[in-house]
Amino acid sequence: MQTTHLALPLIDAAQAQKHVTHNEALALLDALAHLAVTARNVVSPPASPGEGDRFLVGATATGAFSGKDRQIATFLAGAWTFLAPQPGWRCYVATEALLLLYNGTDWVDLGASLRELQNLSKLGVGTTADATNPLAAKLNATLFAAKTVAEGGNGGLQFKLNKETAANTVSQLYQTNWSGRAETGLMGDDHFRVKVSPWL
Repeated sequence: MQTTHLALPLIDAAQAQKHVTHNEALALLDALAHLAVTARNVVSPPASPGEGDRFLVGATATGAFSGKDRQIATFLAGAWTFLAPQPGWRCYVATEALLLLYNGTDWVDLGASLRELQNLSKLGVGTTADATNPLAAKLNATLFAAKTVAEGGNGGLQFKLNKETAANTVSQLYQTNWSGRAETGLMGDDHFRVKVSPWL
């Protein structure tokens, strides 16, 4: 018999040598609590593992790791024990300083959602965004810098403002105390204009 979520062995009624089962459960719990592995995508067992070493097995693994894809391999009492992950498990990968989440199918980068935001309905930086201004920022300085060639960019920077048709407006509006003072852009047609107060 095993526990539902962590598959820890349970002691049966009238079982002899209960300490063996108890100690096995403690060892597995010790391996799973605050789960951290040395490395991920490991496809073959290390030659000289230490007691308690843990690795995240990669695809198409060989040797003792064969058929254990995505499982946690932990070296206990001189042998490899494998722990099949459940949805919601989190695992820290020490060599990459990376936190992973098991989604029921694969281990995914838990921090990706913080580095890659997609299809947001609203975003407020230092203020609250609303339906009129779904992207709103309240700050004292802003910097846009070109991604360099060394970083994988082309060294240039282009800022684009686009409108659907010529009859629409795409512009930059300058205000004082929320009252317009100057405006530049394509306002109502495709001719670039500069407008200043009091004609706004």
